[in-house]
Amino acid sequence: MLRQISLGTIGLTIGSILTIVGFVAYAADNATLNLVGFFYGFPLLLGGLALKANEIKPIPFSQNTTPSVLLLREQQATVTQNKIRKDITRYCYGQDAHLDAALSYLGLSPTDEERPIVTGLRETVIDGAYTLILEFDSPLIPIHAWQEKQEKMTKYFGPGVEVKITQVGEEQIELALIVTSSTS
Repeated sequence: MLRQISLGTIGLTIGSILTIVGFVAYAADNATLNLVGFFYGFPLLLGGLALKANEIKPIPFSQNTTPSVLLLREQQATVTQNKIRKDITRYCYGQDAHLDAALSYLGLSPTDEERPIVTGLRETVIDGAYTLILEFDSPLIPIHAWQEKQEKMTKYFGPGVEVKITQVGEEQIELALIVTSSTS
């Protein structure tokens, strides 16, 4: 639940309220509330603004996960799959984009403008194995560039994961992380 709450919004809201209370207290000649408003409210307001400026919104699931897939996730999902799912479905701060470091390491992000963007994810079952599918908008990195990196991706995403890359639209790529039978 906390992953779905924007710290920037909380900082802005509480900071604004305390700052307004500080101004009202100043006008009413109430020194104690005035200090609370200025010494706590204003820094919280500035902190909230800073977080909002560097905020990356969570990536939505493109379809609901069925209870049978959730059960399979509990039984089979690798640590890497769980980390990726949890990371991209929460607010992030101080990054350029979701999975930016991974895409750079894999050679799929030569520049910020060319970097593929994660647009969605879904969980499914392929041949009885739990699968996490990442959906990318990749207008400047063609499918053959993704396929050239498939072996490197398999090593990067860890043991027990098979990587499958498919092009579902002219500029849409799906990266499926499939649990191999050796880990289930």
